[in-house]
Amino acid sequence: MIPLLEMTFDELTSAVVSAGLPAYRARQLAEWVYKKFVTDPAAMTNVPNAVTELFDILTSRTVARADSTDGTVKLLLELRDGENIECVSIPTAKRHTACVSTQVGCAMGCGFCASSLGGLKRNLTSGEILEQIIHLAAMAGRRVTNVVLMGMGEPLANYKATVAAIRAMIDPQRLDISARHITVSTVGMPAQIDSLARENLPITLAISLHAPNDDLRRRIIPAARRTTITEVLGAARRFYEARRREVTIEYVLLGGVNDTKLCAVQLARLAAPLRCKVNLIACNAVEGMGYRSPTKAEVKAFAARLAKEGAKVNIRHPRGSDIAAACGQLRRRPQHTSAVPHDPSTE
Repeated sequence: MIPLLEMTFDELTSAVVSAGLPAYRARQLAEWVYKKFVTDPAAMTNVPNAVTELFDILTSRTVARADSTDGTVKLLLELRDGENIECVSIPTAKRHTACVSTQVGCAMGCGFCASSLGGLKRNLTSGEILEQIIHLAAMAGRRVTNVVLMGMGEPLANYKATVAAIRAMIDPQRLDISARHITVSTVGMPAQIDSLARENLPITLAISLHAPNDDLRRRIIPAARRTTITEVLGAARRFYEARRREVTIEYVLLGGVNDTKLCAVQLARLAAPLRCKVNLIACNAVEGMGYRSPTKAEVKAFAARLAKEGAKVNIRHPRGSDIAAACGQLRRRPQHTSAVPHDPSTE
């Protein structure tokens, strides 16, 4: 069967019509899945089996969840081939943000990030990226308003599927999420950033920089040996000029490593030409990774130094760290989670 979430709305309609069924059945099916987050054919009261039997509506299932004291929820999903990924629901009164993965594991090797443990297994399909949003929306009982592609994996290393998923997110006939509420986070792949700038997608680009000079950055991020900061930020500038969307620099503070006064001065000088905001994120401790989280005083001191040097700074406060759902903590195996009963409708 055809994975439903990997099809455009036009492709869905064509498949329904090719099966000898009325075109409006495609719209009915899409409304159940994309608008109501219902994936059980038995619950689709106005859609006949002849329609639902044409497609795989979901190819993954939730096998565990963890609930944080701050309202954040992490789901462990099992994919069709038995691999696992994690995704996170981050709710507030006005927003419901989904943090989704784009790969099983990650090849970037960031020294503070649990997603790199075990390396890269494979890319996700566009449908597998979208299914995370469906699972999270159904679990929360509310639509997702914001998406950050900041889960497991490097989105731009899975470029084609990532862009296809974003197009589904912003499609009014599918998830209908504002492009301005979608953020793609990358360690910096200049050629792919340039390609993304040509996609006519008014999304936000976040550069995971984590160091203000190449020597230090390559110690923290092994994949950074392929590029220089100048090349990465040059591509970020071209993205800004093409899309007129503010670029964000993400900077994970590693206690005693990249949080010195000199690092702050160097970082401010990098941020100034882009006129971008620097998001400071205190390193979330991951067992065995070897980095410590800075104290609140150290974070505030670094932020103050950046501001003094003229940079726009935001201290990002972690959500879900008590369930290993915060930045750098997602991985392929359950941690502090409760099992979810098996649902045969996901098969």
